[in-house]
Amino acid sequence: MSDKKPDAQPIREDFERALQSMGTFMDIGIDDLMTLAERAQHFARQRENESLSVSRIMSHPVHFIHEETSMSDAAHLMVTHRISGLPVVDDDERLVGIITEADFLRGLGVPTAHPAHNLWQTLESLFSHLAKSGDLDRPTNPVSDLMVRDVVCTSGDRHVDDVIQVMKQHRVKRVPVCDGAGKVRGIVTRSDLVRIFFDRYQTHPKDSQTAD
Repeated sequence: MSDKKPDAQPIREDFERALQSMGTFMDIGIDDLMTLAERAQHFARQRENESLSVSRIMSHPVHFIHEETSMSDAAHLMVTHRISGLPVVDDDERLVGIITEADFLRGLGVPTAHPAHNLWQTLESLFSHLAKSGDLDRPTNPVSDLMVRDVVCTSGDRHVDDVIQVMKQHRVKRVPVCDGAGKVRGIVTRSDLVRIFFDRYQTHPKDSQTAD
């Protein structure tokens, strides 16, 4: 039995938008009707995607650390779980900041994410720093010394398109999801958004061919 989710069914609004996109309201032929149906289906899928709530797409449970956690312990957690950012919480587990790989490297004096640098220039900077520094001391200072305190977060009942706009506006790669008490319940990353695209991407029937 297939787990493939069926296409969203077009409603009147989708057909109206499809018809408007064709710039015509009369003299519709068979080809026009077929195009109209295809476009209505497109707008139906778009409408369904826009209605996805954050709680349905966020990664959870989420790894988080406390303000007094050392930078070395935070780095170990990031490497172990292959994540690039960690929410930081207080004793009541309320969100107070976020620490990322970039914050950690800046704390070591490694230049990263320079606007004029491409990926290879950044990697060269990292390994050049390692070669000059030799054996690096394990940083024992707490993450509170380097974490970003002005954190943009969202709630589970917001929509996917809202989170995309937040990421674009604030130029962030991840957005923590908090409840009304400020406790972290999940996180939405750009990878989560890409995953949604691929999960919901469907090849158009006319692009598929059956082998003879």
